[in-house]
Amino acid sequence: MTGMGTFINTGAIVAGGLLGMVSGRWLKENYREILNKANAVAVLFVGISGTIGNMIHIEGNTVSMEGSMMMIISLAIGSLIGEFLDIDGRFISFGEWLRQKTGNAKDAQFVSAFVTASLTVCIGAMAIVGSIQDGLTGNYETLAMKAVLDFVIIMVMAASLGKGAIFSAIPVFVLQGSVTLLARLVAPLLSQAAITNLSLVGSVLIFCVGVNLLKDRTFRVANMLPAVIIAVIWTYIF
Repeated sequence: MTGMGTFINTGAIVAGGLLGMVSGRWLKENYREILNKANAVAVLFVGISGTIGNMIHIEGNTVSMEGSMMMIISLAIGSLIGEFLDIDGRFISFGEWLRQKTGNAKDAQFVSAFVTASLTVCIGAMAIVGSIQDGLTGNYETLAMKAVLDFVIIMVMAASLGKGAIFSAIPVFVLQGSVTLLARLVAPLLSQAAITNLSLVGSVLIFCVGVNLLKDRTFRVANMLPAVIIAVIWTYIF
C-alpha cells in the first residue's frame, strides 16, 4: 500500500512520544536535564558523522574531501532565503496555535519541544528517499527503519522536553506524505549526487539542532531549511 511508510513513521513518533511522556513524569528535574544533554550529544554526533561521511572520500590510499564549497554556499543562500520567508517564525506560530488548540497553554516548553523535535525527525535524506521509494514502488523499508530511530529520539525528547515533541508527527506526516504523492515528479530530480549533497547539508542542520538542545535558540534552524534545496540545485548547476 502506497503511503504505508509515512503512517508507520507517524505512528512510531506518537507512540514514542506517549511513552516518553509517561516515563518523564517520574523523572526529577535533574534527571530530565541530564537526559536532554545526553540527547543533545547524540544528535550532535549524528550530524557530525553524516557530514563527515558525505564529505570524505577514500579511494585506495587517497583521502579527499569534497562538497565544502557547496555546503558553504548552500547554507549561506538558503539561510538568507529562510530569513526572508521567516520560516522559523511560521514554525513557532504554528507551534503556538497547537499549544492553544490542544489545551497546553500553560506548557512553557511546548513550542520549543515541537520545533526542535520536528526539525530533528524531518531533516535528512532518509525522509526524502524513503518517501520516494514508498511512492514509486510501495517499498517502505527505509521509512520503517527511520520510524524505529524516530521512536527512540522522540521518546527521549518527550521525556526531557515535554509533550510538544509528540506533535512533530504532524510535519512528518505532511512532508513525507507529500513527497510520496509527488514521488514521480520528485524522483528524476534526485540523482545520487543530489542525494549526497542533500544528506551532507541536512547533517549540518541536524548538528545545529543538537547545539540548540544544549543552548536553546542558538540557531534558527528552520530558517536554514532552504539550504537543502539549494544543495540539490547545486548538483545540476555544477
